[in-house]
Amino acid sequence: MSRKNRLILATVLVAGVLGWQAWQRRPPAETQGAEAPVPAATAPVHRYGSLEFSACTLRPPGSRISLEAYCTTLEVPEDRDRSDGRRIGLRIAWVPARRDDVAPDPVFFLAGGPGQSAVDTYPALDPAFAEVRKQRHVILVDQRGTGGSNLLACDVPEEDLVETGEAAMEAAAAACAQALAEKADLRRYTTTDAVADLEAVRQALGVDQVNLVGVSYGTRVAQQYAMRHPQHTRAIVLDSPVPNTLGLGNIFARNLDDALALQFSLCGKEPACRDRLGDPRQALDTLLARLRQAPATVRYRDATTGEPAEGQLTAATVAGLVRMYAYLPAASALLPKLLHEAAGGRHENLMALAMLLRSQLQHSMAMGMHMSVVCSEDADSMVARAEDEGTVLGNQMPLALAAMCRAWPRGEVPADFRQPLATEVPALVLAGEFDPVTPPRYGEEVVGHLPNGRLFVLRGQGHNVVGAGCTPRLLAQFVEQADAGALDGACLDDLAYPPPFTGFNGWEP
Repeated sequence: MSRKNRLILATVLVAGVLGWQAWQRRPPAETQGAEAPVPAATAPVHRYGSLEFSACTLRPPGSRISLEAYCTTLEVPEDRDRSDGRRIGLRIAWVPARRDDVAPDPVFFLAGGPGQSAVDTYPALDPAFAEVRKQRHVILVDQRGTGGSNLLACDVPEEDLVETGEAAMEAAAAACAQALAEKADLRRYTTTDAVADLEAVRQALGVDQVNLVGVSYGTRVAQQYAMRHPQHTRAIVLDSPVPNTLGLGNIFARNLDDALALQFSLCGKEPACRDRLGDPRQALDTLLARLRQAPATVRYRDATTGEPAEGQLTAATVAGLVRMYAYLPAASALLPKLLHEAAGGRHENLMALAMLLRSQLQHSMAMGMHMSVVCSEDADSMVARAEDEGTVLGNQMPLALAAMCRAWPRGEVPADFRQPLATEVPALVLAGEFDPVTPPRYGEEVVGHLPNGRLFVLRGQGHNVVGAGCTPRLLAQFVEQADAGALDGACLDDLAYPPPFTGFNGWEP
Protein backbone atom coordinates (compact mmCIF):
# COMPACT_ATOMS: atom_id res chain seq x y z
CA MET A 1 0.00 0.00 0.00
CA SER A 2 1.36 3.45 -0.91
CA ARG A 3 2.14 6.11 1.67
CA LYS A 4 -0.82 8.11 0.39
CA ASN A 5 -3.22 5.22 0.87
CA ARG A 6 -1.91 4.58 4.36
CA LEU A 7 -2.59 8.20 5.28
CA ILE A 8 -6.07 8.02 3.78
CA LEU A 9 -6.77 4.98 5.93
CA ALA A 10 -5.43 6.79 8.97
CA THR A 11 -7.66 9.73 8.06
CA VAL A 12 -10.63 7.36 7.86
CA LEU A 13 -10.03 6.67 11.53
CA VAL A 14 -10.31 10.40 12.16
CA ALA A 15 -13.02 11.35 9.66
CA GLY A 16 -16.63 10.33 10.00
CA VAL A 17 -16.51 11.19 13.67
CA LEU A 18 -20.24 11.05 14.10
CA GLY A 19 -21.92 9.95 10.95
CA TRP A 20 -21.16 7.52 8.17
CA GLN A 21 -23.41 6.37 5.34
CA ALA A 22 -20.92 5.59 2.59
CA TRP A 23 -22.30 2.07 2.16
CA GLN A 24 -24.69 3.34 -0.50
CA ARG A 25 -22.58 5.77 -2.49
CA ARG A 26 -19.07 6.77 -3.47
CA PRO A 27 -18.93 10.46 -4.39
CA PRO A 28 -15.98 11.46 -6.59
CA ALA A 29 -13.59 14.14 -5.37
CA GLU A 30 -14.68 16.87 -7.72
CA THR A 31 -18.41 16.79 -6.99
CA GLN A 32 -20.46 15.77 -4.00
CA GLY A 33 -23.78 17.35 -4.93
CA ALA A 34 -27.12 16.71 -6.44
CA GLU A 35 -27.73 17.30 -10.10
CA ALA A 36 -27.94 20.95 -11.08
CA PRO A 37 -31.47 22.37 -11.16
CA VAL A 38 -33.26 22.68 -14.47
CA PRO A 39 -32.34 26.14 -15.86
CA ALA A 40 -34.77 28.79 -14.66
CA ALA A 41 -35.40 29.95 -18.25
CA THR A 42 -37.08 26.66 -19.14
CA ALA A 43 -38.57 25.60 -15.83
CA PRO A 44 -41.31 27.17 -13.72
CA VAL A 45 -40.29 28.96 -10.55
CA HIS A 46 -41.65 27.68 -7.24
CA ARG A 47 -41.81 30.14 -4.37
CA TYR A 48 -41.33 29.31 -0.72
CA GLY A 49 -41.27 32.48 1.34
CA SER A 50 -38.89 34.91 -0.33
CA LEU A 51 -36.90 32.12 -2.04
CA GLU A 52 -37.34 31.04 -5.66
CA PHE A 53 -36.77 27.35 -6.34
CA SER A 54 -36.41 25.43 -9.60
CA ALA A 55 -37.17 21.76 -10.19
CA CYS A 56 -34.16 19.50 -9.66
CA THR A 57 -33.28 15.85 -9.18
CA LEU A 58 -31.36 14.83 -6.10
CA ARG A 59 -29.07 12.06 -7.30
CA PRO A 60 -25.94 11.55 -5.16
CA PRO A 61 -22.99 10.72 -7.44
CA GLY A 62 -22.33 6.99 -7.56
CA SER A 63 -25.82 6.18 -6.27
CA ARG A 64 -28.79 4.67 -8.09
CA ILE A 65 -31.16 6.60 -5.85
CA SER A 66 -32.86 9.72 -7.18
CA LEU A 67 -35.42 12.04 -5.69
CA GLU A 68 -37.40 14.86 -7.29
CA ALA A 69 -37.18 18.15 -5.43
CA TYR A 70 -36.80 21.91 -5.84
CA CYS A 71 -33.42 23.59 -5.44
CA THR A 72 -32.08 27.06 -4.82
CA THR A 73 -29.16 28.95 -3.31
CA LEU A 74 -29.25 31.49 -0.49
CA GLU A 75 -26.30 33.83 -0.12
CA VAL A 76 -25.12 34.57 3.42
CA PRO A 77 -22.11 36.42 4.85
CA GLU A 78 -19.18 34.14 5.55
CA ASP A 79 -18.34 36.36 8.53
CA ARG A 80 -21.40 38.01 10.03
CA ASP A 81 -19.20 40.56 11.78
CA ARG A 82 -18.06 41.88 8.39
CA SER A 83 -20.90 43.13 6.21
CA ASP A 84 -18.48 43.90 3.37
CA GLY A 85 -16.75 40.52 3.46
CA ARG A 86 -17.03 37.38 1.37
CA ARG A 87 -20.48 35.89 0.78
CA ILE A 88 -21.12 32.19 0.29
CA GLY A 89 -24.02 30.35 -1.27
CA LEU A 90 -25.95 27.80 0.77
CA ARG A 91 -27.39 25.03 -1.39
CA ILE A 92 -30.97 24.31 -0.33
CA ALA A 93 -33.28 21.53 -1.50
CA TRP A 94 -37.01 21.48 -0.80
CA VAL A 95 -38.59 18.02 -0.83
CA PRO A 96 -42.31 18.81 -1.00
CA ALA A 97 -45.13 17.35 1.02
CA ARG A 98 -47.37 14.94 -0.87
CA ARG A 99 -50.72 16.42 0.17
CA ASP A 100 -52.23 19.85 -0.33
CA ASP A 101 -53.07 20.46 3.35
CA VAL A 102 -49.48 21.23 4.28
CA ALA A 103 -48.56 21.94 7.90
CA PRO A 104 -46.91 25.34 8.40
CA ASP A 105 -43.82 23.97 10.15
CA PRO A 106 -41.40 22.12 7.84
CA VAL A 107 -38.81 19.53 8.83
CA PHE A 108 -35.14 20.46 8.58
CA PHE A 109 -32.90 17.39 8.15
CA LEU A 110 -29.40 17.84 9.59
CA ALA A 111 -26.67 15.50 8.35
CA GLY A 112 -23.81 13.92 10.26
CA GLY A 113 -20.06 14.01 9.96
CA PRO A 114 -19.05 16.71 10.55
CA GLY A 115 -18.65 17.02 6.80
CA GLN A 116 -21.59 15.27 5.16
CA SER A 117 -23.89 16.97 2.67
CA ALA A 118 -27.53 16.99 3.73
CA VAL A 119 -28.62 17.11 0.08
CA ASP A 120 -26.55 14.04 -0.77
CA THR A 121 -27.32 12.13 2.41
CA TYR A 122 -31.08 12.53 2.54
CA PRO A 123 -32.26 10.60 -0.57
CA ALA A 124 -31.22 7.25 0.95
CA LEU A 125 -33.19 8.14 4.10
CA ASP A 126 -36.29 9.47 2.34
CA PRO A 127 -38.26 6.21 2.86
CA ALA A 128 -38.02 6.80 6.61
CA PHE A 129 -39.73 10.17 6.07
CA ALA A 130 -42.56 8.86 3.88
CA GLU A 131 -45.26 9.43 6.53
CA VAL A 132 -43.73 12.72 7.64
CA ARG A 133 -43.87 13.99 4.07
CA LYS A 134 -47.61 13.49 3.74
CA GLN A 135 -48.21 16.87 5.37
CA ARG A 136 -44.81 18.46 5.82
CA HIS A 137 -42.11 19.73 3.54
CA VAL A 138 -38.55 18.56 4.19
CA ILE A 139 -35.83 21.18 3.86
CA LEU A 140 -32.21 20.20 3.22
CA VAL A 141 -29.47 22.77 3.76
CA ASP A 142 -25.92 21.81 2.90
CA GLN A 143 -24.04 23.07 5.93
CA ARG A 144 -21.42 25.63 4.95
CA GLY A 145 -18.28 23.84 3.80
CA THR A 146 -20.14 20.75 2.55
CA GLY A 147 -21.77 19.67 -0.71
CA GLY A 148 -22.85 22.70 -2.71
CA SER A 149 -22.20 25.26 0.05
CA ASN A 150 -18.61 26.34 -0.63
CA LEU A 151 -17.28 22.80 -0.35
CA LEU A 152 -14.08 22.54 1.70
CA ALA A 153 -12.40 19.37 0.47
CA CYS A 154 -8.74 18.55 -0.04
CA ASP A 155 -6.79 15.91 -1.86
CA VAL A 156 -3.69 14.82 0.03
CA PRO A 157 -0.62 15.40 -2.20
CA GLU A 158 1.84 12.51 -2.26
CA GLU A 159 4.85 14.75 -1.86
CA ASP A 160 3.68 15.90 1.59
CA LEU A 161 3.76 12.37 2.97
CA VAL A 162 7.36 12.10 4.03
CA GLU A 163 6.30 9.77 6.79
CA THR A 164 3.09 8.44 8.21
CA GLY A 165 1.92 9.18 11.73
CA GLU A 166 1.45 12.48 13.51
CA ALA A 167 3.99 14.44 11.47
CA ALA A 168 2.35 13.38 8.21
CA MET A 169 -1.11 14.20 9.51
CA GLU A 170 -0.01 17.67 10.63
CA ALA A 171 1.71 18.30 7.29
CA ALA A 172 -1.35 17.17 5.33
CA ALA A 173 -3.62 19.39 7.44
CA ALA A 174 -1.32 22.37 6.92
CA ALA A 175 -1.31 21.86 3.16
CA CYS A 176 -5.09 21.49 3.11
CA ALA A 177 -5.59 24.65 5.18
CA GLN A 178 -3.25 26.61 2.94
CA ALA A 179 -5.05 25.46 -0.21
CA LEU A 180 -8.49 26.28 1.18
CA ALA A 181 -7.47 29.70 2.53
CA GLU A 182 -7.94 31.09 -0.99
CA LYS A 183 -11.69 30.41 -0.88
CA ALA A 184 -12.60 30.41 2.80
CA ASP A 185 -11.85 31.83 6.23
CA LEU A 186 -11.61 28.45 7.94
CA ARG A 187 -12.45 29.98 11.32
CA ARG A 188 -16.00 30.67 10.11
CA TYR A 189 -17.18 27.11 9.41
CA THR A 190 -18.21 26.03 12.90
CA THR A 191 -21.48 24.69 14.29
CA THR A 192 -22.31 28.17 15.58
CA ASP A 193 -21.95 29.61 12.07
CA ALA A 194 -24.13 26.80 10.71
CA VAL A 195 -26.86 27.54 13.27
CA ALA A 196 -26.91 31.18 12.14
CA ASP A 197 -27.26 29.94 8.56
CA LEU A 198 -30.22 27.73 9.48
CA GLU A 199 -31.91 30.70 11.12
CA ALA A 200 -31.34 32.74 7.95
CA VAL A 201 -32.97 29.96 5.91
CA ARG A 202 -35.94 29.81 8.29
CA GLN A 203 -36.47 33.54 7.94
CA ALA A 204 -36.16 33.39 4.16
CA LEU A 205 -38.77 30.62 4.01
CA GLY A 206 -41.13 32.79 6.02
CA VAL A 207 -42.01 30.11 8.59
CA ASP A 208 -42.37 30.75 12.31
CA GLN A 209 -41.28 27.33 13.58
CA VAL A 210 -39.35 24.34 12.29
CA ASN A 211 -38.92 20.72 13.32
CA LEU A 212 -35.32 19.53 13.43
CA VAL A 213 -34.26 15.96 12.67
CA GLY A 214 -30.55 15.54 13.33
CA VAL A 215 -28.47 12.43 12.83
CA SER A 216 -25.21 12.01 14.75
CA TYR A 217 -23.22 15.26 14.45
CA GLY A 218 -26.49 16.75 13.19
CA THR A 219 -27.81 16.32 16.73
CA ARG A 220 -25.19 18.80 17.93
CA VAL A 221 -26.45 21.30 15.35
CA ALA A 222 -30.05 20.62 16.40
CA GLN A 223 -29.31 21.13 20.09
CA GLN A 224 -27.40 24.34 19.44
CA TYR A 225 -30.21 25.71 17.27
CA ALA A 226 -32.85 24.82 19.87
CA MET A 227 -30.69 26.50 22.52
CA ARG A 228 -30.28 29.72 20.50
CA HIS A 229 -33.78 29.85 18.95
CA PRO A 230 -36.23 28.00 21.24
CA GLN A 231 -39.19 30.11 20.11
CA HIS A 232 -38.69 28.92 16.54
CA THR A 233 -38.15 25.24 17.40
CA ARG A 234 -41.37 23.24 17.46
CA ALA A 235 -39.83 19.78 18.05
CA ILE A 236 -36.49 18.00 17.74
CA VAL A 237 -35.53 14.44 16.85
CA LEU A 238 -32.04 13.38 17.90
CA ASP A 239 -30.90 10.17 16.22
CA SER A 240 -27.62 8.85 17.72
CA PRO A 241 -27.17 11.96 19.87
CA VAL A 242 -24.03 13.79 20.94
CA PRO A 243 -24.45 15.60 24.28
CA ASN A 244 -23.57 19.28 24.20
CA THR A 245 -21.33 18.63 27.19
CA LEU A 246 -19.15 16.15 25.32
CA GLY A 247 -15.80 16.81 23.67
CA LEU A 248 -15.17 14.41 20.82
CA GLY A 249 -11.41 14.10 21.07
CA ASN A 250 -11.05 10.81 22.91
CA ILE A 251 -14.46 9.11 22.95
CA PHE A 252 -13.78 6.63 20.17
CA ALA A 253 -11.58 3.90 21.59
CA ARG A 254 -13.67 2.94 24.61
CA ASN A 255 -17.00 3.27 22.81
CA LEU A 256 -15.82 1.01 19.99
CA ASP A 257 -14.51 -1.67 22.34
CA ASP A 258 -17.76 -1.63 24.32
CA ALA A 259 -19.81 -2.00 21.13
CA LEU A 260 -17.60 -4.80 19.82
CA ALA A 261 -18.04 -6.69 23.09
CA LEU A 262 -21.81 -6.57 22.60
CA GLN A 263 -21.67 -7.45 18.92
CA PHE A 264 -19.13 -10.26 19.33
CA SER A 265 -21.15 -11.73 22.20
CA LEU A 266 -23.73 -12.80 19.61
CA CYS A 267 -21.20 -15.27 18.22
CA GLY A 268 -20.62 -16.72 21.69
CA LYS A 269 -24.35 -17.30 22.08
CA GLU A 270 -24.61 -19.25 18.81
CA PRO A 271 -23.10 -22.76 19.07
CA ALA A 272 -22.31 -22.92 15.34
CA CYS A 273 -20.42 -19.63 15.46
CA ARG A 274 -18.69 -20.34 18.76
CA ASP A 275 -17.57 -23.82 17.74
CA ARG A 276 -16.40 -22.90 14.23
CA LEU A 277 -14.95 -19.46 14.78
CA GLY A 278 -14.02 -19.27 18.45
CA ASP A 279 -13.73 -15.91 20.20
CA PRO A 280 -13.80 -13.02 17.66
CA ARG A 281 -12.14 -10.60 20.07
CA GLN A 282 -9.28 -13.00 20.69
CA ALA A 283 -8.85 -13.43 16.95
CA LEU A 284 -8.85 -9.64 16.51
CA ASP A 285 -6.25 -9.12 19.24
CA THR A 286 -4.04 -11.86 17.79
CA LEU A 287 -4.24 -10.32 14.32
CA LEU A 288 -3.56 -6.77 15.52
CA ALA A 289 -0.56 -7.84 17.61
CA ARG A 290 0.98 -9.66 14.65
CA LEU A 291 0.39 -6.80 12.23
CA ARG A 292 1.86 -4.25 14.63
CA GLN A 293 5.03 -6.31 14.61
CA ALA A 294 5.08 -6.76 10.84
CA PRO A 295 2.44 -5.75 8.26
CA ALA A 296 1.42 -8.57 5.92
CA THR A 297 1.86 -8.37 2.15
CA VAL A 298 -1.40 -9.66 0.70
CA ARG A 299 -2.45 -10.65 -2.79
CA TYR A 300 -6.17 -10.11 -3.24
CA ARG A 301 -8.79 -9.41 -5.87
CA ASP A 302 -9.84 -5.76 -6.10
CA ALA A 303 -13.55 -5.61 -5.28
CA THR A 304 -14.23 -2.72 -7.68
CA THR A 305 -12.30 -3.91 -10.74
CA GLY A 306 -12.09 -7.66 -10.20
CA GLU A 307 -8.39 -7.47 -11.04
CA PRO A 308 -5.60 -9.05 -8.96
CA ALA A 309 -3.87 -6.59 -6.64
CA GLU A 310 -1.26 -6.55 -3.91
CA GLY A 311 -0.91 -4.43 -0.80
CA GLN A 312 0.13 -4.31 2.82
CA LEU A 313 -2.36 -5.14 5.54
CA THR A 314 -1.54 -3.10 8.65
CA ALA A 315 -3.04 -2.90 12.12
CA ALA A 316 -4.42 0.54 11.22
CA THR A 317 -6.14 -0.94 8.16
CA VAL A 318 -7.85 -3.59 10.29
CA ALA A 319 -8.82 -1.09 12.99
CA GLY A 320 -10.40 1.18 10.39
CA LEU A 321 -12.37 -1.66 8.85
CA VAL A 322 -13.60 -2.98 12.20
CA ARG A 323 -14.65 0.48 13.33
CA MET A 324 -16.63 1.25 10.19
CA TYR A 325 -18.30 -2.17 10.08
CA ALA A 326 -19.35 -1.73 13.70
CA TYR A 327 -21.55 1.21 12.69
CA LEU A 328 -23.89 -1.29 11.02
CA PRO A 329 -24.32 -4.53 13.01
CA ALA A 330 -25.79 -6.28 9.96
CA ALA A 331 -22.38 -5.78 8.31
CA SER A 332 -20.33 -6.49 11.43
CA ALA A 333 -22.01 -9.91 11.58
CA LEU A 334 -19.38 -10.87 8.99
CA LEU A 335 -16.46 -9.84 11.22
CA PRO A 336 -16.16 -13.09 13.25
CA LYS A 337 -15.65 -15.06 10.02
CA LEU A 338 -13.23 -12.51 8.53
CA LEU A 339 -11.17 -12.24 11.71
CA HIS A 340 -11.02 -16.01 12.18
CA GLU A 341 -9.61 -16.40 8.68
CA ALA A 342 -7.16 -13.52 9.02
CA ALA A 343 -5.89 -14.67 12.42
CA GLY A 344 -5.13 -17.97 10.72
CA GLY A 345 -3.07 -16.23 8.05
CA ARG A 346 -5.74 -15.97 5.33
CA HIS A 347 -5.90 -12.24 4.77
CA GLU A 348 -7.33 -11.98 1.26
CA ASN A 349 -10.99 -11.30 2.04
CA LEU A 350 -10.23 -8.88 4.86
CA MET A 351 -7.83 -6.96 2.64
CA ALA A 352 -10.27 -6.75 -0.26
CA LEU A 353 -13.02 -5.37 1.96
CA ALA A 354 -10.64 -2.91 3.64
CA MET A 355 -9.59 -1.50 0.27
CA LEU A 356 -13.22 -1.32 -0.88
CA LEU A 357 -14.02 0.60 2.29
CA ARG A 358 -11.13 2.99 1.65
CA SER A 359 -12.34 3.75 -1.85
CA GLN A 360 -15.87 4.39 -0.60
CA LEU A 361 -14.82 6.68 2.24
CA GLN A 362 -12.07 8.64 0.53
CA HIS A 363 -14.36 11.48 -0.54
CA SER A 364 -17.43 10.95 1.62
CA MET A 365 -16.53 13.76 4.02
CA ALA A 366 -15.64 17.39 3.43
CA MET A 367 -12.42 17.23 5.39
CA GLY A 368 -11.89 21.00 5.51
CA MET A 369 -15.26 21.64 7.12
CA HIS A 370 -14.71 18.61 9.38
CA MET A 371 -11.46 20.04 10.68
CA SER A 372 -12.92 23.53 11.18
CA VAL A 373 -15.64 22.07 13.41
CA VAL A 374 -13.64 19.62 15.50
CA CYS A 375 -10.54 21.81 15.90
CA SER A 376 -12.64 24.77 17.05
CA GLU A 377 -15.02 22.84 19.30
CA ASP A 378 -13.24 19.70 20.50
CA ALA A 379 -9.49 20.33 20.51
CA ASP A 380 -9.19 20.43 24.30
CA SER A 381 -10.38 16.81 24.54
CA MET A 382 -7.80 15.48 22.04
CA VAL A 383 -5.58 13.84 24.64
CA ALA A 384 -4.26 10.32 25.12
CA ARG A 385 -5.65 8.30 28.03
CA ALA A 386 -3.98 5.40 29.79
CA GLU A 387 -7.27 3.47 29.93
CA ASP A 388 -7.47 3.47 26.13
CA GLU A 389 -4.19 1.61 25.69
CA GLY A 390 -4.91 -1.95 24.64
CA THR A 391 -8.14 -1.08 22.85
CA VAL A 392 -8.57 -1.63 19.12
CA LEU A 393 -7.97 2.02 18.34
CA GLY A 394 -5.68 2.85 21.23
CA ASN A 395 -4.83 6.55 21.35
CA GLN A 396 -4.26 6.89 17.61
CA MET A 397 -7.32 9.03 16.92
CA PRO A 398 -6.91 11.76 19.57
CA LEU A 399 -3.21 12.04 18.80
CA ALA A 400 -3.87 12.26 15.05
CA LEU A 401 -6.63 14.81 15.58
CA ALA A 402 -4.43 16.89 17.88
CA ALA A 403 -1.62 16.83 15.29
CA MET A 404 -3.92 18.00 12.51
CA CYS A 405 -5.47 20.71 14.67
CA ARG A 406 -2.04 22.16 15.42
CA ALA A 407 -2.03 23.29 11.79
CA TRP A 408 -5.68 24.32 11.51
CA PRO A 409 -7.20 27.79 12.12
CA ARG A 410 -9.75 27.78 14.94
CA GLY A 411 -12.98 29.67 15.23
CA GLU A 412 -14.58 31.08 18.36
CA VAL A 413 -17.02 29.06 20.44
CA PRO A 414 -19.74 30.68 22.61
CA ALA A 415 -19.13 30.56 26.34
CA ASP A 416 -22.24 28.42 26.90
CA PHE A 417 -21.56 26.03 24.02
CA ARG A 418 -20.96 23.12 26.43
CA GLN A 419 -24.11 23.69 28.46
CA PRO A 420 -26.63 20.85 28.20
CA LEU A 421 -29.74 21.62 26.21
CA ALA A 422 -32.43 22.24 28.82
CA THR A 423 -35.65 23.22 27.09
CA GLU A 424 -39.39 22.58 27.12
CA VAL A 425 -39.22 21.80 23.39
CA PRO A 426 -40.58 18.27 22.73
CA ALA A 427 -37.79 15.85 21.90
CA LEU A 428 -37.61 12.31 20.55
CA VAL A 429 -34.22 10.73 21.22
CA LEU A 430 -33.12 7.54 19.44
CA ALA A 431 -30.09 5.38 20.20
CA GLY A 432 -28.78 2.05 18.94
CA GLU A 433 -27.91 -0.57 21.54
CA PHE A 434 -24.72 -1.49 19.63
CA ASP A 435 -23.71 2.02 18.54
CA PRO A 436 -19.87 2.17 18.47
CA VAL A 437 -19.61 5.98 18.63
CA THR A 438 -22.70 7.44 20.36
CA PRO A 439 -23.82 4.75 22.83
CA PRO A 440 -27.21 4.79 24.60
CA ARG A 441 -25.75 6.44 27.70
CA TYR A 442 -25.31 9.61 25.61
CA GLY A 443 -29.03 9.56 24.89
CA GLU A 444 -29.73 9.11 28.59
CA GLU A 445 -27.60 12.15 29.38
CA VAL A 446 -29.33 14.30 26.76
CA VAL A 447 -32.88 13.35 27.67
CA GLY A 448 -32.16 13.87 31.36
CA HIS A 449 -32.28 17.63 30.76
CA LEU A 450 -35.39 17.56 28.54
CA PRO A 451 -38.64 17.49 30.53
CA ASN A 452 -40.59 16.80 27.33
CA GLY A 453 -38.06 14.36 25.93
CA ARG A 454 -38.14 10.58 25.63
CA LEU A 455 -35.43 8.07 24.75
CA PHE A 456 -35.89 4.85 22.77
CA VAL A 457 -32.95 2.41 22.67
CA LEU A 458 -33.23 0.14 19.63
CA ARG A 459 -32.28 -3.46 20.19
CA GLY A 460 -29.31 -4.73 18.21
CA GLN A 461 -29.00 -1.52 16.18
CA GLY A 462 -25.91 0.56 15.52
CA HIS A 463 -25.50 4.16 14.40
CA ASN A 464 -28.24 6.14 12.61
CA VAL A 465 -31.39 4.21 13.45
CA VAL A 466 -34.25 6.36 12.16
CA GLY A 467 -35.01 3.84 9.41
CA ALA A 468 -35.00 0.71 11.61
CA GLY A 469 -38.15 -1.31 12.15
CA CYS A 470 -41.18 0.77 13.05
CA THR A 471 -39.11 3.87 13.85
CA PRO A 472 -40.35 5.74 10.74
CA ARG A 473 -43.90 5.38 12.03
CA LEU A 474 -42.90 6.69 15.47
CA LEU A 475 -41.05 9.55 13.80
CA ALA A 476 -44.16 10.57 11.87
CA GLN A 477 -46.40 10.34 14.93
CA PHE A 478 -44.01 12.45 16.95
CA VAL A 479 -43.63 15.14 14.30
CA GLU A 480 -47.42 15.28 13.94
CA GLN A 481 -48.23 15.42 17.66
CA ALA A 482 -45.02 16.89 19.14
CA ASP A 483 -45.54 14.60 22.13
CA ALA A 484 -42.94 11.91 22.72
CA GLY A 485 -44.74 10.67 25.84
CA ALA A 486 -47.75 9.63 23.77
CA LEU A 487 -45.74 7.27 21.56
CA ASP A 488 -46.29 3.53 21.85
CA GLY A 489 -42.84 2.02 21.31
CA ALA A 490 -43.92 -1.60 21.79
CA CYS A 491 -43.40 -2.22 18.07
CA LEU A 492 -39.64 -1.78 18.60
CA ASP A 493 -39.66 -5.06 20.54
CA ASP A 494 -39.90 -6.80 17.16
CA LEU A 495 -36.35 -5.75 16.25
CA ALA A 496 -34.09 -8.81 16.13
CA TYR A 497 -30.38 -9.21 16.72
CA PRO A 498 -28.37 -9.77 13.52
CA PRO A 499 -27.08 -13.36 13.60
CA PRO A 500 -23.33 -13.80 13.01
CA PHE A 501 -22.12 -15.28 9.74
CA THR A 502 -20.41 -18.65 10.09
CA GLY A 503 -19.49 -18.71 6.39
CA PHE A 504 -19.52 -16.39 3.42
CA ASN A 505 -22.90 -17.75 2.29
CA GLY A 506 -24.65 -16.29 5.33
CA TRP A 507 -25.72 -17.27 8.80
CA GLU A 508 -26.94 -20.62 9.98
CA PRO A 509 -30.58 -21.45 9.07
